[in-house]
Amino acid sequence: MATPEFIRRIRATAGHQLLYLPGVSAVVFDDAGRVLLGRRADTGYWSIIGGIPEPGEQPAAAARREVEEETAVVCVAERIVLVQALEESVTYPNGDVCQFMDICFRCRATGGEARVNDDESLDVGWFGLDALPPMSEGVVARIKLAAGDGPTLFEEAGSG
Repeated sequence: MATPEFIRRIRATAGHQLLYLPGVSAVVFDDAGRVLLGRRADTGYWSIIGGIPEPGEQPAAAARREVEEETAVVCVAERIVLVQALEESVTYPNGDVCQFMDICFRCRATGGEARVNDDESLDVGWFGLDALPPMSEGVVARIKLAAGDGPTLFEEAGSG
C-alpha cells in the first residue's frame, strides 16, 4: 500500500512507532457474482482491495477510490459488511508499525475493466466464490459476509 502524504508527515515526527489508523476494504461483486481480488505487491497474497482514507474523505468514497486506483474498476458501495479493529499490527519493511480499524464495504461493479492499475498489485482478477485463491481467513470471512444478506458485523468488547 502506498503511504499517503499525510502519514509521511506524521512519520517525520512520530518515527516508526505504532500508529492506529482508519482503513477501508471493499468486497466488489460483478453481475455474475464474482468477487474482485488483487494480488498485493507487498506480500504477494491475494486479497480484497483496501486502503487508508484521506483526511476528510468519507469511508465509502475512499473504498470506491481505492478500487478504481488499484484495479480500474468503477464501483458503488452498497452496504457496510463489518467494522473491526484488526487485532494484529503490521510492520512494514521500513520499520513503520500500524494497526487498522477496518470498515469493510460490499460494493457492486458499475464499469471499468479489471487490470493492474498501479504499483500496489501484481495481478487483478474476478473469481467465483467456489474458486477463490488461497487467502487469509479474515479476507475469506469478509467475502462470505458480503455475499450474504446478514446485518453488519460489530464485535463487542470481550467477544473476540
